[in-house]
Amino acid sequence: MITISQAVPSQAPAIAPLIVDAIGDIAQRLTAQTEPKLVLDTLQQLIKGTNSRHSYEHTYVAVENGQVIGIAVLYDGKIGASLDRQLEQWLAAQGRPVSIDVEAHEDEFYIDTICVHADGRGKGIGTLLLQFAEQEAKRRGFTKISLNVELEKTRARQLYERVGYVITEQWHIIDEPFHHMVKQL
Repeated sequence: MITISQAVPSQAPAIAPLIVDAIGDIAQRLTAQTEPKLVLDTLQQLIKGTNSRHSYEHTYVAVENGQVIGIAVLYDGKIGASLDRQLEQWLAAQGRPVSIDVEAHEDEFYIDTICVHADGRGKGIGTLLLQFAEQEAKRRGFTKISLNVELEKTRARQLYERVGYVITEQWHIIDEPFHHMVKQL
């Protein structure tokens, strides 16, 4: 049985690799690190804290047999810029100044990151996480939910389109082009 619940700090070691898997090189920018181990270590710090978009406070985990098999990082578009400023301040205090791009409009509930562990793919877990995100958005009073998908991730874009997301505009994150996709709830 798969359950989805808010993450807790102790799950950071299982969550961090899934974030890296989902966002690739962007993880280096968000952590101001280039060494894979340091990227993961810094992400774990961010997950355990409350000063970034990847905090456990915004992360939900899909768990099967006691193991984290998927994640969704979700937040209100209104707080995105504030979360990013907090992360920029945290990185600057450590001597690693970085500018973080806003990823959502203020009237959207935003799916920042979604990923299923390789061992769990093809079982519908990604769809469950998307459904959970939509339920959470409705619970919080939103009428639309959004996400960004890299242009070359055709299969992911097709999944999002299949469940009702439409491309509304092009978006740039760290100088890379993305499709900004929105679903009306």
